[in-house]
Amino acid sequence: MLDKSPDDLADLYAVDAVHEFPFTSPGFPSCFEGREAVRAGYRAAWGASPAEVQEVRRVAAYETVDPGLIVAEHVVVGTLPAEATTFTVPGLLILHVRDGLITRARDYMDASGVAAARA
Repeated sequence: MLDKSPDDLADLYAVDAVHEFPFTSPGFPSCFEGREAVRAGYRAAWGASPAEVQEVRRVAAYETVDPGLIVAEHVVVGTLPAEATTFTVPGLLILHVRDGLITRARDYMDASGVAAARA
């Protein structure tokens, strides 16, 4: 995310992974199905966005009884250089991992914060 590298991100996913956005922002899909959809979706989103991510703050990570389940809160902090403004977008990730790859991601982001960052 810091480097806006859709290839590096997609390489973390299983071939048949699903990445869901239950609280999506306007103009953004609710789901990417498959590694290549993750790659293409983030390439399009990050390529079209003027936002520059400065930091991804880990707020908390939670232990679960399932070793293949990761739950983490985070805050994305960035800038919109053309407007000389900053933004923060809080989020929650629920990741299912198998054999070291993400098989399912549920990505809960502040949709209004995302819309402001993409404006």
